[in-house]
Amino acid sequence: MTRADLLLFIRAHVYAVQASVAASGTPQAAVVGIVVTDDFEIFFDTMDDSRKALNLRRSPGIAFVIGGTHAGDDRTVQYEGIADEPRGNELERLKALYFDRFPDGRERQRLPGCLYFRVRPVWIRYSNFTPSPPEIVELTSEQLRGSAST
Repeated sequence: MTRADLLLFIRAHVYAVQASVAASGTPQAAVVGIVVTDDFEIFFDTMDDSRKALNLRRSPGIAFVIGGTHAGDDRTVQYEGIADEPRGNELERLKALYFDRFPDGRERQRLPGCLYFRVRPVWIRYSNFTPSPPEIVELTSEQLRGSAST
């Protein structure tokens, strides 16, 4: 699994399950529509009163599970990262990518309270349980930068 292969696999998925932690310490999860940059940043929109927004503004740690949703496809990505709310030119760059995949996002951005999170990866684990033995690849944020392959 090369860095490029991993990026293609993640980008093949429109949705991911994201998890964050509530102030009480309980886990909370939701499905979000995602786009992924060349640097493996995940970008999504939400409403400012959503549980995920409240959680991430308090504690920016976030996790995703991507893939594994179709019968017979035993490949998944576990992704852990740190969320922020980009501003200015950076926000506009990411929104352009997002709107290419989710054209309805242009209308949604006009809703009061619509906001955006970018997540920078800390750790990614790709698992393919189809072959025997399974293929498991773990990458850190340092390994995900640039054009290094695994």
